[in-house]
Parts: sequence; C-alpha cells; structure tokens
Amino acid sequence: MHKGNARAFTNIALIKYWGKKDETLILPMNNSLSLTLDAFYTETEVIFDESYTKDIFYLDNQLQEEKATMKISQFLNLVRELAGTSCYAKVTSKNFVPTAAGLASSASGLAALAAACNQALDLQLSDKDLSRLARRGSGSACRSIFGGFVEWEQGNDDLTSFAHKLSSDNWENELAMLFVLVNDQEKDVSSRDGMRRTVETSSFYSGWLADAPKDLAKAKHAIQEKNFTALGEVAEANCLKMHGTTLAATPPFTYWSSDSLKAMQAVRQLRSTGIDCYFTMDAGPNVKVLVEKKNIPHVKAYLETLFDSAQLVTAYAGPGIEIL
Repeated sequence: MHKGNARAFTNIALIKYWGKKDETLILPMNNSLSLTLDAFYTETEVIFDESYTKDIFYLDNQLQEEKATMKISQFLNLVRELAGTSCYAKVTSKNFVPTAAGLASSASGLAALAAACNQALDLQLSDKDLSRLARRGSGSACRSIFGGFVEWEQGNDDLTSFAHKLSSDNWENELAMLFVLVNDQEKDVSSRDGMRRTVETSSFYSGWLADAPKDLAKAKHAIQEKNFTALGEVAEANCLKMHGTTLAATPPFTYWSSDSLKAMQAVRQLRSTGIDCYFTMDAGPNVKVLVEKKNIPHVKAYLETLFDSAQLVTAYAGPGIEIL
C-alpha cells in the first residue's frame, strides 16, 4: 500500500486563462497570472493498493459516479505511467470550496491530487514538474502548486507549459480578496465547454488574444512596482474582456447573474467614494473584490448593505502545496 495526503489552495486569476490550443495536453492560448488564496482549499488522500480492482473516488464523503471517477482515472493513468505501476487507487477528497461554482475547486482539487500522488509513489517531482503534472488534470491547477502571485507559462508542449512563483517581496500579504458568493450552484455551462465554444465561435476571441500579453505585462509591472491601482485596473479590464468573448460565441452565453451585476456596480460605487477596489470574475457568477487589507472593513460594511453577510468571505494570500 502506498499512501499520500496533501492540501492545495485555490487561486484566482488576475490575468485570465481562457482557451486551449491543445485539449489533450491542456496547453493554454495565453500566459496567465494568479493569486493563491487561503480561504478555499482541498485536502486529498490517495492510496494505491494491489488489492483494488478499479479506481474509487470519494468527494466530500460521497462515492462519485462513473463520469467524475473517469476524469480522476485519466489523471491517475498519467501518474501510473510515470511511476511504472498498474495499481488502482482510492482517492478521498474534501473540498472546502463550493464545487463548480466559479470558485476554482478544480484547481485546488487537482493540485492536491497531484501532490498526494507524488508523495504516495515517491515520484520526487520538482515543483515545476509537479506543476506540469497538475496541469494535465486541470489547467489552473498548475498555479495552485505555488503560493502568492503565480504565472503560468503557456509553452508549446508538455515540457514547456508550467507555472512558477513571481517574486513580489511578499507584497501580496498587504492585499485581500473579498468573495461575493451570489450563487454556489453548479454552472449551466462548464468552464471547459464555455472555453471551447468561445475559441471556436466567438468573433471577439482574436481581440482577447491580442490583448492578453499586454495585460500580463502591465500586471507584472504593477506587482514589481507594488502599484495596487495599476494591478486592479488591469485585472478588472482583463476580466471584462474575457467575459465579453462569451457574448459573441455561438450560441452566446454569460456567467453573470443579476447579483453579479449588482456586486460589480457596488465596486464602482465604492471607487467613486475614493475607496480603491476592483472586481474580477471567473467562469461563474461569483464576484471577487481585490482590495488592500486596510480597506476591508469599509468595503465589507458597504457590501453588507446589499448582500447577506454569509455571502461575503474574506481571503488573504495563501501558501503553496502542503503535505499532510
């Protein structure tokens, strides 16, 4: 019996990954940049044992049906190939994140699984290679291997597409992200399907691709200069561009709800009163507000006039992979 246990934290992209150039290897169309956060995470235990006759997957104490287990098995096949073993595995995963609600549970989930497998089978992968492995399970999982600000290099093959930590003198510790959970239900259009539909059919997608490298350069410069306003402005603009591409897809779709729009308007309202804060959203209706720690009380107080306080979750910069 070979056992591994790991915790990985979710990350929120400030410069988005939206679209794949290779579906099998999960190679993105553009580099992305994220912040790992401490509030949402996944803990995963994996046991490889010769007595198992198939892979078994438990998520939040529920035995998963065939479709969810198949996704895990495909990932485990990559691990088995690396380790030169044919052992089946039992995977027990606990999400401290609402699943499939645009809160990046797949990122923390697959990063934790990759790290647990690395430990169980003594693969001795470097962080870079662990990042490459996690990417094969879920693109954004490659960024959850690291804490703080992280860049994912798009690369052009399996070896060159991986994430790495950005040096920032720990400036991220002065920042926070306030989540406005407007909906924790499963999405109508998954990120994977939405991404594919956008790349294949959206007339706005070429504009997104042309701007992504410029946005990334602005964000990296802002981090280097510790310029919160510049980082917030480019993150918010990048988010709106990404969501704009979905409106021009065939058929068109959006991840926004009326409450998403209410939260975005609230952020603009706060800015008009001199409070520096910016929103970002992934492929889901929940809004994340990027804010300096010192301004959290003010931002939270205002949002509590519009939303239930249970819908507001404060997150700070989080760590990389933890072996349990």
